[in-house]
Amino acid sequence: MTAHDYSNDDLQAMIREAGLRCTTSRVIVLRRLIDATAPLSHADLTEELVPQGHDQATIYRNLTDLTEAGLLNRLDLGDHIWRFEFKDPDHHHDDEHPHFLCVDCGEVSCLSTVNISFKDGEKSSPLVSEISEIFLKGRCAKCV
Repeated sequence: MTAHDYSNDDLQAMIREAGLRCTTSRVIVLRRLIDATAPLSHADLTEELVPQGHDQATIYRNLTDLTEAGLLNRLDLGDHIWRFEFKDPDHHHDDEHPHFLCVDCGEVSCLSTVNISFKDGEKSSPLVSEISEIFLKGRCAKCV
């Protein structure tokens, strides 16, 4: 789903149902992340939204609040930059999917169609009791 599939009323209801006060800035941040094809950082959002008159600190607080309310996933792909993506309530299975980080250009891609399998179908080992996130690093096709 894209942000265009959600009306302003839908987004406002989603924010309120998550226990947050609905503000114009929260709706704009949520709409932008719904439309994103890959996780976005605070810097990505401020680059786009500050010239439109939105405050950088408010964008950061909105990302934090929306994450704590369960509407966004926050990812750290090993480069110490938090990225955020929409947690689609209609597609719970999409919440956990691997991501790819290009070590040259820094572009992040969702690998929602990639299947990660473990030897003998096991998802744990004596060393790993639970896996919460998988990300791959390498060079993207543009940087090869």
